[in-house]
Amino acid sequence: MRFGVLGPMVVRRADGAEVRVGGPRLRALLAVLLVDAGRVVGVDRVSEALYGSCPPAGVANAIQSQVSRLRALLDVEVERSAAGYRLVVDPGEVDALRFEELVARGLPGEALALWRGPALPDVGDAPFAAVCVARWEELRLRAVEEHDGASVGLLRELVAAHPTRERLVARLVRVLHREGRQAEALALVERTRRVLVEELGADPSPVLAAAHGEVVRGERPAARRVLPAQLTSFVGREEEVRLVGLALGSSRLVTLTGAGGAGKTRLAVEAAAVRPGEVCFVDLAPVAVGGDVPRAVMAALGLREDGVSPVSAPVARLVAALQDRPVLVVLDNCEHVVDGVAGLVGGLLAACAGLRVLATSREALGVTGEVVRPVPPLDVGGVGSAAVRLFADRAGAVNPSFRLDPATVEVVAGICRALEGLPLAIELAAARVRSLPVVEVAARLGDRFRLLSRGSRSVVARHRTLHAVVEWSWGLLDDEERVLARRLTVFRGGATLGAVAAVCGVAGSDEVLPSLADKSLVEVVGDRYRMSETVREFCAARLVESGEEREVLGAHAGYFAALAAEAAPHLYGAGQLVWLGRLAAEHGNLTAAVRWACGHDRGLALRLAADLGWPLWLRGLRSEGASLAAEVVAAVGATPPEGLAEEFLLCLVNASSTGVAVAGTPSPRDPLPAGFGGPPARPFLTVLWGMAHGVPRVDSPGLEVLRERLLGSDPWSRALGRLGSGMRHRYAGRAREAWEEHAAALAGFRAVGERWGAALALSQLAELAREDGRVGAAVGLLDEALALSREFGATEHTAGLLCRRSEWACQSGDLDGAVADVEEAAVLARSQGAVETLAQAWLGAAEVARRRGDLDGARRWCAEALRVCPRGWFGPEEVRASVLVAQGRVEWACGDRAAASRAWAAAAGVAREWGNQVVLARVVDAHAAVALADGDPGRAALLAGAARGLRGGGAVLDPEVVAVEAAAREALGGPVFDEVVARGAASGPDAVAALLDA
Repeated sequence: MRFGVLGPMVVRRADGAEVRVGGPRLRALLAVLLVDAGRVVGVDRVSEALYGSCPPAGVANAIQSQVSRLRALLDVEVERSAAGYRLVVDPGEVDALRFEELVARGLPGEALALWRGPALPDVGDAPFAAVCVARWEELRLRAVEEHDGASVGLLRELVAAHPTRERLVARLVRVLHREGRQAEALALVERTRRVLVEELGADPSPVLAAAHGEVVRGERPAARRVLPAQLTSFVGREEEVRLVGLALGSSRLVTLTGAGGAGKTRLAVEAAAVRPGEVCFVDLAPVAVGGDVPRAVMAALGLREDGVSPVSAPVARLVAALQDRPVLVVLDNCEHVVDGVAGLVGGLLAACAGLRVLATSREALGVTGEVVRPVPPLDVGGVGSAAVRLFADRAGAVNPSFRLDPATVEVVAGICRALEGLPLAIELAAARVRSLPVVEVAARLGDRFRLLSRGSRSVVARHRTLHAVVEWSWGLLDDEERVLARRLTVFRGGATLGAVAAVCGVAGSDEVLPSLADKSLVEVVGDRYRMSETVREFCAARLVESGEEREVLGAHAGYFAALAAEAAPHLYGAGQLVWLGRLAAEHGNLTAAVRWACGHDRGLALRLAADLGWPLWLRGLRSEGASLAAEVVAAVGATPPEGLAEEFLLCLVNASSTGVAVAGTPSPRDPLPAGFGGPPARPFLTVLWGMAHGVPRVDSPGLEVLRERLLGSDPWSRALGRLGSGMRHRYAGRAREAWEEHAAALAGFRAVGERWGAALALSQLAELAREDGRVGAAVGLLDEALALSREFGATEHTAGLLCRRSEWACQSGDLDGAVADVEEAAVLARSQGAVETLAQAWLGAAEVARRRGDLDGARRWCAEALRVCPRGWFGPEEVRASVLVAQGRVEWACGDRAAASRAWAAAAGVAREWGNQVVLARVVDAHAAVALADGDPGRAALLAGAARGLRGGGAVLDPEVVAVEAAAREALGGPVFDEVVARGAASGPDAVAALLDA
């Protein structure tokens, strides 16, 4: 079983099923036994944990009764002895004890990933809990201080709790500096300095002073470098690393070719590691044959899709992200998707001048300009040869007593010659020195080769050699090791010990798995186990031969479906970031489970794809979630299985964002199907439905029925409902009602600890505050939304908020501030390939240019914004309409009234289609300016009033609108102007349309 106390207590059986431990005393009993798992806990300590300082009469019997209840719940033994009680479990099965072990081993990243929230929150104020929590929290703080990958959100939380812990503050300062947030970093240093002086009477330590100096001096933060950690020393390829570096200097595409096990991946990693600048590693092994290579590259590059626009084409997003960006992308294991890789690489290299690609494959990509470097075998000469040094290094790692001496060096050289210098083959042979003398290894290997190398002569010689040595290693395994090795091949991206035990069904897998690792058939990275692709291919063939493949793949899909279902409720609350991290670690397994289920269990496929939609959205992998949903819908067809109408509808609407209609299925824009009664168990369906259909009018017929079917009664759904209601009121021009609803939404999201919704609510409140004339409050709310968005890692959303702040700065006359925000937004948007947000940034650039009198520049920026802006959903259509309004103003200023009218008519059409009165008000404001210029102040006043009505009243802050109203007032006189404005504000939609047509 697995036990979690670093967060709300959770207990799981090997199959992933959760065991509910009810009652505070039962949880306290389990907790006090877990923190000393495997050791005896005295009766007095147990009594104190259960009853505090006031135990009942007959406390021994009361404790025994609780122990009996616990035994009935668990699949493990609770032993009773004269000294006390012992929970018979491995300490590694308790997350807190596993956390301590990982910290001690110097693996802070893996250790921090185990935390799901405050430790032992279910136990109350028991003294044993306070002591344990204090110890774990201190270890956690040290791990964060030592770990460069801690998130801004976690660092902020810990710094707030420990403001004088200077190493912690210094870590956050450096992370902010690396993300380009120098102002925040400097403000944090100043705040900490004041606290240190006021509370401790001390100056900042050298650690914090050094971090401060890096920001002040503008020292360039370390470039983003994503390369897999290497667990063994690098032997024998130093000259090859140099030659690959030279090849990359002269060519933008270098492909390392060779047989499996030749060492291509390790050589690529080492060559990339010594190059300066940005580097990103993409492992294509988990991609299915014929699979989606561009989306795999997007995910590895960290391209999030945070907005509310439809997903863009992956290749277009990659081009947008990599243009003018000096970066080396390592594409590993290309051979099974070589056509897809070749097409993608050719297009990217043509479009992105700063891009270089280092690929590994068993064959060349065949792209123009490619430099192919075959990876040769290691030198297999005498004692100083690379092959012999590699064997000695790996043999010494498994058997410290192993030494190369005159008696063994020729034996080792003979082994290396027999293995043709193939690194993987040498490592497999060296691993046997743990249990066999090297002479015996050579003898057994020779015997096996005479039998195993008599295969097809059409196979490349090195392939035959590698197959022979893997089969030799396989032949030396016992039955349990073979069963586990072949079943392990169903995992993608590795697996935890718990997942292996649950899926593979091998008794004692916690002992068998390390044995496979000792024999170099399995690699261990942190708490995850994985196979090299060459070994996996061999063992996967044995799984097929065994006839177990379908059964094990079914167990794999079921396990990860259960994990996704377990995560689902946590993703709408305070545990959001922790559970997103857990699902991210299992990304390959989850997507593989969906694809297997599409062909074997469509009900499971629907449930799993539905549960993955929200976490993939939150992780910025919306296109991948939509693509998976489309595959599932295509497999299911037009009619879902009984009882799965909600899952089918969620997948259908999600799939629609790919822009590809799934033949034979209903349109996602159709009314809710009869089979779906609602409200949904997965609130993400409500989000998707709103994105696909837009914000309905406040007076839409059937709105209440729609709310009943789409909004659940849980706190998050209620907050989402208030957010949607606020948007409806805002677009209907009801500012006061909109404020009340958005404020209630923000309170609801904050109450459950959910960040995505809180950031949206804050940004809406910021808009409303500004429209009400409360500019300072508006900026504060927007900055708060920005901080939350950055904490969540929502880069695209952050860029969108910067665009909004730029617009406000532009209207207030701070053109330099507007330019700074536009430039930062454009950098963030381009780094993510977020074309809708990039369109918003170019719109901001156009507005700055227009207000500075650069009409040619403004025209170019508007054209560029329209070119990159996608179509189809609510978000991008609002951006497109806003660009058209700006374009119309530019054309009018240039004297082309016909072009201006066409642009404004198009903008009004989009605004009406999506019920967006805010954008429609901008169109009306533009027409008011034209009417005034034409000498018709009465019409200008009428239109100005209509725009006010569309916006719902409030302050007029745009200086251009203010100027039009002031001129009309002066021409008409105050009383007449007020009367005409009031008449315009009372106009209904039809009257406004007639005014624009006139």
